[in-house]
Amino acid sequence: MSDARRAAELEAIRRKLVPLAAYRQLLNGPEQVSDWMLVDQSMIDTFADATRDHQFIHVDRQRAESETPFGGTIAHGFLTLSLLSALAFDAMPGVERTRMGVNYGFERVRFLSPVKSGARVRGKFRLVGLTERAVSIQSAWDTVVEVEGMVKPAIEAHWITLALIDPNAPLADSK
Repeated sequence: MSDARRAAELEAIRRKLVPLAAYRQLLNGPEQVSDWMLVDQSMIDTFADATRDHQFIHVDRQRAESETPFGGTIAHGFLTLSLLSALAFDAMPGVERTRMGVNYGFERVRFLSPVKSGARVRGKFRLVGLTERAVSIQSAWDTVVEVEGMVKPAIEAHWITLALIDPNAPLADSK
């Protein structure tokens, strides 16, 4: 990744940081919704290579069209699940003084419908739990990955994230 691109990503992260008081107001509030993201065959093939999961339903268009009810290739369920990070970054603010964020886990994940190659997905996130500690904030999110034009979502999950806080870092407003 180029230095310019990395600097732009860091600036995008910085712009999305909010004070802890504002973050607390998200608890049991409205959903945070991402923009739509295209899931194309190139993304599916790259994921197949990374995970060594080359099942024909993901990578062989002709077989998927003729041998499945999907009408073509579909994204891996774990690919769709992994997109939560990018969708969340687009939709949700971070907390000031966060030095890093990590996935803590999932209470449940349900794969409800396939994501066909060429479909667009978006994430919906609702903060339903918040545990504050001296150096971390644990957030619990009810999440949904929607597929454009479909009634049934691709995924529903209860996702837990952890923001590790630097209590000595300056607040964004004090710079």
